[in-house]
Amino acid sequence: MADPTSTPTRATVPDSQLAAWRSFLEAHARVIEVLSRELREEADLPLSWYDVLVHLSEAPGDQLRMQELADAVLLSKSGLTRLIDRMQREGLVNRSACPDDRRGTYAQLTTAGRDRLRDAAPTHLRGVRDHFADLFDDDEARQLDALLRRVAEGRTTG
Repeated sequence: MADPTSTPTRATVPDSQLAAWRSFLEAHARVIEVLSRELREEADLPLSWYDVLVHLSEAPGDQLRMQELADAVLLSKSGLTRLIDRMQREGLVNRSACPDDRRGTYAQLTTAGRDRLRDAAPTHLRGVRDHFADLFDDDEARQLDALLRRVAEGRTTG
């Protein structure tokens, strides 16, 4: 049996960087799982719905084009369409035609959606604090933000 540490793919990533990658994946999975569970149990709201409500609440006029929203929540347009369908049935969002583009559609936060977000926010923010933010002091949080922002933007160190 071949030694996995000798494969060309494995040899291209230093151990310390591969360990960081794995830790990032494990941390992300753990935090998302616990935040999802807490929101479901305490606010009866899926984390993906909360994410949509937050993005809409922060947008001008409480609305975003569907494509902009899909990019913001990291879903495909078809995945977002199904999600918005379910949220619309619950009265949390509405759809409206884009006045300057007949093909475009907006998703807009409703009063019920804003109320639901307001009710769920304490649970979510407590979870972010307890399972993530409190693990770092201010300097560590700034450093982690800079490092993860570099990953998100695809920038290298040099």
